[in-house]
Amino acid sequence: MIRLSEDGEWLLADMFVCGECGTELTAPVTRVAFPVRAHHHYGHEMLPALMEPGTYAVDPEPSGGPWRPWAEVGEEAAAALGVFAPVYSLPSGPPGAVVVAPGDTRATVFIAGRCDGYCLGLDGRDGPNLACESCGRAVATRMDDCSIWQAVWLDPTAVRRVPGPEPRTADWTTLLAEEHGTPPVEQPGHWSPQWEASAGAALAHLLAASAGEPVALPAGLLTDMFGRALTLLLPPGRPARTLSLAGPGLPVPTGAEIAVVPVHPRTGDPWRPPGEPATVPLPLDVWLGLAFPQDRSLLPVTGGLPRDVRRDDPLPSHPNWMFRPDRWVFLRTLARLPEVRRPWLRAVYDRLRDERNRELF
Repeated sequence: MIRLSEDGEWLLADMFVCGECGTELTAPVTRVAFPVRAHHHYGHEMLPALMEPGTYAVDPEPSGGPWRPWAEVGEEAAAALGVFAPVYSLPSGPPGAVVVAPGDTRATVFIAGRCDGYCLGLDGRDGPNLACESCGRAVATRMDDCSIWQAVWLDPTAVRRVPGPEPRTADWTTLLAEEHGTPPVEQPGHWSPQWEASAGAALAHLLAASAGEPVALPAGLLTDMFGRALTLLLPPGRPARTLSLAGPGLPVPTGAEIAVVPVHPRTGDPWRPPGEPATVPLPLDVWLGLAFPQDRSLLPVTGGLPRDVRRDDPLPSHPNWMFRPDRWVFLRTLARLPEVRRPWLRAVYDRLRDERNRELF
């Protein structure tokens, strides 16, 4: 779709229209990688929008009912769907659900009787709750209840994508200059939910890369994120492998067998370090928060600060509890890694899937 914006610039992006009557249901949007926290629930609070304005992502997995229990699906059929360890149930709906920011929807109306939720908003329990304004076809589900990332999920069977020209893919140098990191503590006393969800997914990849051997971690936030988990989940002893933060703009790590690297926000491809160590992917905003922490003081500074000197006014925010990777994201990610079929890693999965074993989370 090629269209002029209000300031006269060309917009080169996709658009989604009603599959029944062709009414435009979204603003022009550009595809980005599917967020690791897309199905993540967090606490008992209102969360912001899952997607940045002007973007969309596609869920590669089936979504929606009817839900089939693991015993009915069977291990072989589940593996064909990309799930390699037991889960409670699997959806049998179509793959390809499209998620956009609520503010990017157009020409939709709520469907009476389908706007229920658990607490403070809509949770989609009644199925699609948005209809095309022109023809009345159910086309999407708005979700904004507490603990849910606010989003609109377009039904892939009810909408149609009108493709625009392929947008330019920014290189890593451009991304470093334009993107911003998410700080680990977003409000006093609270770890960032983005960090907890991203760490849950990264921990699954890290365990798979460890091959069941102890891992040495560098001092700092990486140890805060993964140190306690690895102590509990890997055998004791002298570390057999080392972990390093790697990516564009950082010195090339030497001797690290495992590298924590950023994921390109549009393509979903991880950055590839020299030497091809095992990689643990992190969303770019969280990786930037690790690699290039920002001085977020709102007080004016004259002349800048010397390198490696940090402000202490106001004092930095500190959380009220130790960091914990998100359990649900961890289990969901680990179940979808083929390595989980290794006996030692399957034992870890089975142990942590048991609700009685929540010591890590």
